[in-house]
Amino acid sequence: MPYKRNPIRCERACALARLLMAQAAPCLATASVQWLERSLDDSAIRRIVLPEACLAADACLSILQNVFEGLVIYPKVIERNLLSELPFLASERIIVRMVTLTQANRQECHERLRTHSQAAGAVVKMEGKPNDLVARLMADAYFKPVHAELEQLLDPKAFIGRAPEQASFAYRCILLVLASVNEFLSDEVTPAIEPYATMLGESSMLSV
Repeated sequence: MPYKRNPIRCERACALARLLMAQAAPCLATASVQWLERSLDDSAIRRIVLPEACLAADACLSILQNVFEGLVIYPKVIERNLLSELPFLASERIIVRMVTLTQANRQECHERLRTHSQAAGAVVKMEGKPNDLVARLMADAYFKPVHAELEQLLDPKAFIGRAPEQASFAYRCILLVLASVNEFLSDEVTPAIEPYATMLGESSMLSV
C-alpha cells in the first residue's frame, strides 16, 4: 500500500516473530517426554531450534530497532483526536456538575445534553466538521451555570483514572525484577557481551 510507512520491515518482523513463536512447540513436546534419561531424542531439536530461535530473535530486534529509531509522534493529530471525542466523554461530568450546582432535574439535563450531543455527533460524522458540542452548550442558557467551568470539566487529566498510580506501580515492579537479575547480568551477560562493547549503541542498519 502506498500510504504505509514501514511495510516491508514491519511485515518481515511479523513473519520472523511467527517463526520464533513456532519454535516453542517442538521444545515443549520434547520436554513433556524427556525424563533426563540420557537419551538423544532432544539432540536434533536442540541443533535446529537453538540457532534458528536465536537468529530469528536477533533479526526481529534489529528490524524493530531500525523502525523505532524513526518513530515520529504527531502532537497535533493526538490533540485533534482528543478534542473530537473529549466533549462526549465529559458529558457525564457536566450533568453531575449541573445537578450539584442548581439541583437541576437530572433526567431533563440528560435529555438536553443528549440532544446537543447527537447534533454535534451528526456534524462530525455526516459533515466531517470539528466537534461543536461545547459551542452548543455555551449557546444554551440552560447550561449557563457551568459555562465558566466547561474548560475545567473538559480537562483530559480528569479522565485518566488511576493511570499515574498504575504506571508508577508497574515501574516499581520492573525495578524489583531488574534488581533480582543484577547478579546474572554482571556474572554472565556482561562478560559475554564485552567483546562486542564497541558495537553497543550503534544504529540498526538493514541491508535488505
